[in-house]
Amino acid sequence: MSRKPKKGYFVRGQFVAEGSELDLQLKAELKGTTGATKTEMKRESDALQDLGAELMTLRADLFARLELPGVLQDALAEAARISNFEGRRRQMQYVGKLMRQLDDEQVAAIRAALEEQRTGSAAEKLLLHQAEHWRDTLIADDEALARWLTQFPRTDTQQIRALIRQARKDAPAQDSIAAAEAQGLAPRKSRAYRDLYQLIRQHMSEAAEYAVEEQRSRDA
Repeated sequence: MSRKPKKGYFVRGQFVAEGSELDLQLKAELKGTTGATKTEMKRESDALQDLGAELMTLRADLFARLELPGVLQDALAEAARISNFEGRRRQMQYVGKLMRQLDDEQVAAIRAALEEQRTGSAAEKLLLHQAEHWRDTLIADDEALARWLTQFPRTDTQQIRALIRQARKDAPAQDSIAAAEAQGLAPRKSRAYRDLYQLIRQHMSEAAEYAVEEQRSRDA
């Protein structure tokens, strides 16, 4: 009994079966959608589903900034609640389907937010360096406290004076610092030294947030 011949056509001497991956690729090229093969569409779908999984790890403030569709937010929240492996897998497939409905700008914003979480924003890094500078200056210079209180008047004066005084008292001697550095170790810092840094950073963060709110009020 003879086999039924496959339906298809020849391209440059090569037989292309209808419905094959090569057939789909060639048809996509004719339509001007080069690359939209089943394999590539599956790869893109999987990537968006993975991106949806990463979204579940995003900080609340960064997540809120994205203003994602409510149905996607609900789907992600439901996925986070599901502990059953199979149920969670099905829910993430649904998340992937919703992710595919986002436009390129929304997807780019999600990737940017995740990158910001991984590396920290330039503003956050600048804040850290400024807080470190203020801490070291306050410990080293008696006159620095007056400048700090002028710029951050809501600071508890007694608290910051006590932390500065204790940090100076706890500062390691130069020979201890040299010994630690010779062993490739960082000199040990006191609790007051760390607490002073946290206090400085808190006030600087609050001042920065207040400035942003003020600017938003003026722009409104």
